[in-house]
Amino acid sequence: MPRDFPRTRRIGEQMQRELAALIRTEVKDPRVGMVTVSAVEVTRDLAHAKVFVTVLGDETARHDSLTALNKAAGFLRHELGQRMLTRTVPQLRFVYDESIEHGSRLSALIDAAVASDRHDED
Repeated sequence: MPRDFPRTRRIGEQMQRELAALIRTEVKDPRVGMVTVSAVEVTRDLAHAKVFVTVLGDETARHDSLTALNKAAGFLRHELGQRMLTRTVPQLRFVYDESIEHGSRLSALIDAAVASDRHDED
């Protein structure tokens, strides 16, 4: 497991805020739907950044949004360079964040188990 460095974490958090605003206001591609930037992981040398996003919709909407975002990565990187006060801006790679779906699935399983236990007690 990589160590957590405060500078890379701060840059990732700033990139998350800026990318959320940029995607909402500047990306005009109709394939990009309701996208939420959930996290940004920046490498220690600030060369690459993995941007975790969630997309509202089905599998095709998710695929289309990720394709459009990865295609617009150069534009978004340029805009980040204009807004952030860093010497270099990492290359962006957009990845779907499955943790929210996984969490809701686990929550549903827990709720079903609790309901089953209550039903068995009655």
